[in-house]
Amino acid sequence: MISMTQRNDENAMEMRRVGEIMIPLGDYPHLPVWSSMLEAIKMMRVEIDFRGSKTLPRVLLLFDLDGSIAGTIRRRDLMRGLEPPILQGQSLQQRLKFFDIEVDPHLAELWPSRWVEGFREQVNRPVTDVMRSIKWTIDSDELVANAVYEMIQNDLIILPVVEERKVVGVIRTVDVFHELAELVL
Repeated sequence: MISMTQRNDENAMEMRRVGEIMIPLGDYPHLPVWSSMLEAIKMMRVEIDFRGSKTLPRVLLLFDLDGSIAGTIRRRDLMRGLEPPILQGQSLQQRLKFFDIEVDPHLAELWPSRWVEGFREQVNRPVTDVMRSIKWTIDSDELVANAVYEMIQNDLIILPVVEERKVVGVIRTVDVFHELAELVL
């Protein structure tokens, strides 16, 4: 038999709001939009300590001078931005041709020692070269179930959380998944 306390705990879990499980903006890695890719790479190596769990960020938030959110940058955006100039803007098929020695004479530019040199040349580029614009946010008063829907529908790993059109935090798939796991287990 389920006690009234258990039933209230279950209802409270089902009714949780995004603001209750978000990471406050002050605790989530973010940078000004004029930062370099090197600064973003360094920030990606800073652990997030949230509710006793430490993880590395997969996405950084980028802010304009006025404090409004300008975009995000993911690890793979940074990796794409570090590609040698000869590969940038090329289709996947064209990129693969560079690894076929008979197809392309520019293979020497991809030699490992040149990779590192090429990466180091690219890190001073601005994050705006590879950032993604913000298309979705969620209000802190929304139910966590609505965050699940938005994240699945739009293939998102984070959602900026807003109050009165100002970003106050972020909700990640790992946090949402934790809530779902609590519900079903």
